Amino acid sequence: MLARALEPVRDRSGTQVSVAVLEPRNGRRAVYGSQEHITASLAKVNILAALLLRAQREERSLTLWETSAAAEMIRSSDNDAANALWRRIGGGEGLTEANRILGLTSTQAGPGAHWGLTRTTAADQLALLSAVFAGPSPLSEDSRRLIQTLMGQIDADQDWGVSAAGTRWQLKNGWLQRRVSQRWAINSMGRVRAHGHTFYLVVLTHGSRSMSHGISTVERAAESAVHALRGTPLPVAPIIP
Repeated sequence: MLARALEPVRDRSGTQVSVAVLEPRNGRRAVYGSQEHITASLAKVNILAALLLRAQREERSLTLWETSAAAEMIRSSDNDAANALWRRIGGGEGLTEANRILGLTSTQAGPGAHWGLTRTTAADQLALLSAVFAGPSPLSEDSRRLIQTLMGQIDADQDWGVSAAGTRWQLKNGWLQRRVSQRWAINSMGRVRAHGHTFYLVVLTHGSRSMSHGISTVERAAESAVHALRGTPLPVAPIIP
């Protein structure tokens, strides 16, 4: 079902695409693509979840500085804030420890300071979304509420990706141009409200020849995934070249 819906997207874009979608109300779930993708700034949600788990373990709230850095990292995708919080959680080791608790089994933390080179699968990021938006979860209710709030306050210039599939959304995007190939990794994940239903949605891509092409591919894949899970046809729309 999902593979058939995404076939036109894959064929027309020439981009490697992985998608995971869940309708939490009834548990309907579909995953397309098991390959690993680099997260780019998508890792920032994972970093914040790791920070909150650390604070929970220490039986404390986030400090004012941590709260401010988290807001900058998620709302504006600020890399300096992410660098600082990456160090605060203990880098890759801290992320790996948190992911064991969160149930992410196919995510490999980026080397050294390179959190954006963390590798993951669509299924793992769907597991992370479920931990953020639904209970029971290793994240406390207050921790989940903070992440949800920040993902609903993304800067206006970053309102793209899975938001194309719905009218209400909470999301985080990631984008990175690879140095050698000059191709783009474009990712998006979040909770969207579409056609009166709620969906958790992840789209990971790599190999796009431009950022705009990658965004168009992600948005088309997001719309296709929601329609596939609902069993409704998707209106024909082009992918930006």
